[in-house]
Amino acid sequence: MSNYLMRRNTVLEALRGDRRDVYRLWLQKGLDRRLTQSIFDAAKARNVPIKTATKQQLGHMAQDSSHQGVLLEVGQYRYSDLDEILNLAVLRNEKPFLLLLDLLHGPQNIGALIRTAEICGVHGVILQDRRAPDITTAVSSFSVGATEHLLIAQVTNLVQTIRDLQERHVWIVGLDMTENSQPLAAVDLDMPLGIVVGHEGQGLRRLVQKSCDLIVELPMRGHVESLNAAVAGSVMLYAAWGARGYAGSKKS
Repeated sequence: MSNYLMRRNTVLEALRGDRRDVYRLWLQKGLDRRLTQSIFDAAKARNVPIKTATKQQLGHMAQDSSHQGVLLEVGQYRYSDLDEILNLAVLRNEKPFLLLLDLLHGPQNIGALIRTAEICGVHGVILQDRRAPDITTAVSSFSVGATEHLLIAQVTNLVQTIRDLQERHVWIVGLDMTENSQPLAAVDLDMPLGIVVGHEGQGLRRLVQKSCDLIVELPMRGHVESLNAAVAGSVMLYAAWGARGYAGSKKS
């Protein structure tokens, strides 16, 4: 079954990535070629057939009018697994760095966190299947194509996966506000690490929270009670990357 990725940045990253089969590139008739030249070149490099259609036809195909004149016809997202994620850390000669999502919902939240994770050099993202959204085209769009470069695994039991990681000497740090949570500034995140981000309103589930080695909370100053889950998770990811000296940064 075909799906359609849309918007220029997402389509370009999908053509550069390797997480999906790519069937066809659709470009809007009459669109200024300068806006899509890099996409056109990437499609040619992968021998992807290129077709044209009107703006209205593209909107009908995508069931969305905000396609920016570009659609990429693709297959289902190709998931990874825990072993592949940890092997990537070995190949990079780095301490494991993972993001685990505990029933976080909404393509915007998930896409935004995946985007930050990819930028910060996370080796992989863990989702619990059946109770979390798939990596849909909407999630890919909100991640601006980061899903197409990052290893993402679905697991049946997140608590068991946490235990598996701990047996492999990965520390699991949950992000939540509890009686026993430690302030971010008091925790050294330069270690083999899995960061767990929970549900927008409910935080981490009780068993997930109990399974974590540490629970960390972010400092607050203003009047509002909490940060959006994607924002809070992104702060944690950047803090962890910073503890590693921003290793691999393009300007390091």
